[in-house]
Amino acid sequence: MSETWARAALKTYRIAGAVMHPFSGSFLRMRARAGKEDPERRAERFGYASKPRPDGPLVWFHAASVGESMAVLPLLQRIERLGINIVLTTGTVTSAEILRGRLSSKTIHQYVPMDIKPMVKRFLDHWKPDLAIFAESEIWPMTILELGVKRIPLVLVNARLSDRSYLRWRKYSALAEALYENMAHVIAQSDVDGRRFEELGAKKVTVSGNLKVDTGLPPFDGTALARLKMQIGPRPVWIAISTHRGEEELVADIHTKLLQYQPNLLTLIIPRHPARGDEVASMLIKKGLNISRRSLAQPVLPDTGVYLGDTIGEMGLFLATSEIAFVGNSLTTSGGHNPLEPAITGAAILSGPNVQNFRSSYEALIKSGGARLVRDGDMLFKHVAHLLLNTQDRQKMIKAAGDTVRAMSGSLDKTFSALDYHINPLRMKARLEITQTEELRKNSQSQEPGPN
Repeated sequence: MSETWARAALKTYRIAGAVMHPFSGSFLRMRARAGKEDPERRAERFGYASKPRPDGPLVWFHAASVGESMAVLPLLQRIERLGINIVLTTGTVTSAEILRGRLSSKTIHQYVPMDIKPMVKRFLDHWKPDLAIFAESEIWPMTILELGVKRIPLVLVNARLSDRSYLRWRKYSALAEALYENMAHVIAQSDVDGRRFEELGAKKVTVSGNLKVDTGLPPFDGTALARLKMQIGPRPVWIAISTHRGEEELVADIHTKLLQYQPNLLTLIIPRHPARGDEVASMLIKKGLNISRRSLAQPVLPDTGVYLGDTIGEMGLFLATSEIAFVGNSLTTSGGHNPLEPAITGAAILSGPNVQNFRSSYEALIKSGGARLVRDGDMLFKHVAHLLLNTQDRQKMIKAAGDTVRAMSGSLDKTFSALDYHINPLRMKARLEITQTEELRKNSQSQEPGPN
C-alpha cells in the first residue's frame, strides 16, 4: 500500500466522520437505550467536558474498558502522586461504574469522545493535556492525528497486538505506519508485541511486561465473601469465568456429569457480559439445574447447583471461592481472556486452546505447570474431575501459577521508568507551580495589615 493511498484512506475516514456527525446523537441515544451509554453524560461523548480543567500539568489516560482501566490504575496513581493532574477516559458504562470510588480527587473521569474530528478537537481544546497515555491496543485515527497537530506526545502502554489485528494492519502497512509513527513511544507487553509494533512503523518501542501482573488481588467486599463462604460451607467448588455464549452450556453439562463423583458440587458461572444473565439463567433452568443469581441477591442454598455471578465488578469475590478456574472465550469462541487474575488469587487454571490474545501469559503459565489447555468439553470435564479429587495436583498447579506471576512482576516499575522522559518535565512543572503558589500566599499574608 502506498503512502498516497494511506493519506487518501485517512482523508476518507475523516470525511466519513463528518458525514456521520449529524447522526451521532441518534446513534448514542440508541446505545443508551441498550444500556451501553450513560444518558446523563452523553455530552462527554461529543467532547463537551462536564468538569473544569484543573490548573497545572495534566496527563490524559485512556483505557477502553474494565480490564485496561484496572491495569493502568496503579500507573495512573503513581503519576498522580507527583502532583500531576489526570483526566481518565473510558468507553463503557461498566468501567465508569467500577472506577467510581477508586479514583482520587486529582483524577477526573470522562467518557472518551467519539473519534470524529470536531469532537476530539473540542475535548483537546478544553483539557489541553501535556501528555496522552493510551492502554493496550487503542488506535483511533482522528484522535492520533489531532494529538499530532497539537504536538501532544502519545504513548501506548501495556501495548499488545492480537494475531488478527496484526495481520489486518499488515495488509494496510502504509496506513499503520502513518498512525504508529505519530506515537512518541510504544511500551509493549512482550517481545512478540514489540517486534510487531516496530514492523508496523512505531519509532520507539520498549518491552516492559504486562501491567496486569502488578495490579495485585482484585478487590472484593470482605463481608460479602465471608457470607458467601459460609453459605457454601465445605462443598467442592469450581468456577468458570469470563464465559461467552456456548461455553455456559458446556459448563452446565460438565456440572451434571461431575455430580456422579461430587454429588454436593457447586459450580460458579461468571459470564463475560453480565447483561446476559437472564439468557444464561434461562438456559440453566431448562437443563433442570437449581440456580441462585448474584444479581438478585439470592443466597447459595444447600440444593443450589449453579451460582450465577451476573454482576459487575465482583470478579475478586467470585475467584476467592474456588481453587479451580476455567477461563472462557477459549472453547466455543476465540482469543481467550486474562488468566492472571485467577493466578493471582490462587487457582489452578484451565482454558480452551484459543488463547492467542494472551499468548505470552499463557505460555509462561503452561511452562511452569500453573495452567493447562483443554481441546473440548470432554477434556475440560476430565481435568476438572481430576483436580477436584486430587488435592496434591491442584495445590501444585496453584503454587506454580503464583510463582509464575511473581516472576513476571516488575512491569509497573519498568513502564514508569520508560515514561520518565515525558513525566519528569511535568513533575518539575508541577513543583514549580506549587512553589509559586506558596510564595504568592506568603507575600499576600505579609502584606496584610497587622492589628492596630
